[in-house]
Amino acid sequence: NPKPVVYRTLDFKTNEYRELPGGQRYEPEENNPMIGYRGCFRNINDREVFEMELSAIKKVRKKYNLKNLFVMIPFVRTIKEIQEVIKIMKENHLERNRDFKLWIMVEVPSTVLLIDEFLDYVDGVSIGSNDLTQLILGVDRDNEHLSDLFDERDPAVLKGNKIIIDACNKKNKTVSICGQAPSVYEEIVVFLVKNGVTSVSVNPD
Repeated sequence: NPKPVVYRTLDFKTNEYRELPGGQRYEPEENNPMIGYRGCFRNINDREVFEMELSAIKKVRKKYNLKNLFVMIPFVRTIKEIQEVIKIMKENHLERNRDFKLWIMVEVPSTVLLIDEFLDYVDGVSIGSNDLTQLILGVDRDNEHLSDLFDERDPAVLKGNKIIIDACNKKNKTVSICGQAPSVYEEIVVFLVKNGVTSVSVNPD
């Protein structure tokens, strides 16, 4: 404090939950957990868990008066989802205002295509370069046989990044990026900065 801290709500995939002690009793087996029951949709459907997170956030902000804690929603697929999450947050007395910011992760092509509409509901976005790359290129990033195809420098991926950055700059919203790409490829950092990205996260190394 007063530096901002952004808490991204839970985005474990079902296979990751299943690997935890007792996880197999509760988690379904999915053929492709990467595009399965996770992120924003799970926040809505596992509302009790989501509200536990919101309760912790409220405690930090209100009981300890640390107003520098904000929220980011992961793996958002549709406008309807973010509307529902905002509704749940409002019912739990957490609303966007000058002192409380809300971001979403942009990891799904639908979010890129409708970025202008999504920006009406949030203060900014973070580009999830790992998931966005795999979904734009149709490449499972966990499949070692497809590793040669997974490339964040692909023109289609870079075009998606530019669409997001341009839209955020136009509406005066923040746009950051997380994922492996900026840590691995210097040319991606140059591309992002030239196009006006707000911030870049990198691995400690």
